[in-house]
Amino acid sequence: MEIVLSGIRPTGNLHLGNYFGAVKNFIKMQEENKCFFFIADYHSLTTHPTPADLHGNVKQVLVEYLATGLDPEKSTIYIQSDLPEIAELYLFLNMNAYMGELERVTTFKDKARKQPENINAGLLTYPSLMAADIIIHKANKVPVGKDQEQHLEMTRTFARRFNRMYKEDFFPIPTAYNFGEELVKVPGLDGTGKMGKSEGEGNAVFLADDPTTIRKKVMRALTDAGPTEPNQQKPDYIDNLFSLMKLVSTPDAVAFFDEQYNKCAIRYGDMKKQLAEDIIVFTEPVRQRIIELSGNPEYLSKVARMGAEKAHESARKTINEVREIIGFRAF
Repeated sequence: MEIVLSGIRPTGNLHLGNYFGAVKNFIKMQEENKCFFFIADYHSLTTHPTPADLHGNVKQVLVEYLATGLDPEKSTIYIQSDLPEIAELYLFLNMNAYMGELERVTTFKDKARKQPENINAGLLTYPSLMAADIIIHKANKVPVGKDQEQHLEMTRTFARRFNRMYKEDFFPIPTAYNFGEELVKVPGLDGTGKMGKSEGEGNAVFLADDPTTIRKKVMRALTDAGPTEPNQQKPDYIDNLFSLMKLVSTPDAVAFFDEQYNKCAIRYGDMKKQLAEDIIVFTEPVRQRIIELSGNPEYLSKVARMGAEKAHESARKTINEVREIIGFRAF
């Protein structure tokens, strides 16, 4: 059984891209691995240092994690800031992290360009905080997207450096959890790329969206006047709609609209109506569960406390051993 760790920032609701891209696989992973899933509220401050409602955002992510099927009895689900051990390990790792390597991180350079007025130390040292999240539980596997691969490689560097500096084979060297063909890239509704909350509200269908909102978003999806030749290649923004349909609709529905496209007879309005209704059917059980959990603060509090206790047990053991290895001892 491998130790697997993954986190998500509390900066917005989960959408279909999150679900098919990661959460669906998390649900499978928890059956076969020792999984830690955390809500990365410390991380969110690197780009949103004065959040309007941090607690509310954390609650929403916790609700949606649970609503999609993560089980607090099978996995450890916790809030990052509930573990002071993470901040302590982050401090130790920063003592052995070098300015040059941190400044070369691609995401740091990208974020610095996008937020030149807020190039903070937390943004620079994001890789060492991520490393602390992972190695505090001695995780073997980390599900990461393409944009996080460099951070995982830095985690491996920090773990090896600690082991080498203190002459202890202490931290395992984590590797990427490979979903293989199960990792799905979900396209956005605006036709420009993957679904994501950073691309704008109209690009993503959120799991908490009500039917009216879903219909409006899907009907606004980018289309054109239709093909002019039989079996014409689909442009990306049309192919995106078919890709979404393959995730939520029946094979018969996909085949019907594909045939209509190839015959130059497709009516995009009909296709989008079908897609919207199929998304509604798919997301409705999750949406109802979100409503139910949101109205049960006692249960959410119980889950958060249980997750913190289980995570503390793992983190406390690691940090005590780290302090001993470095040389911090009580008199």
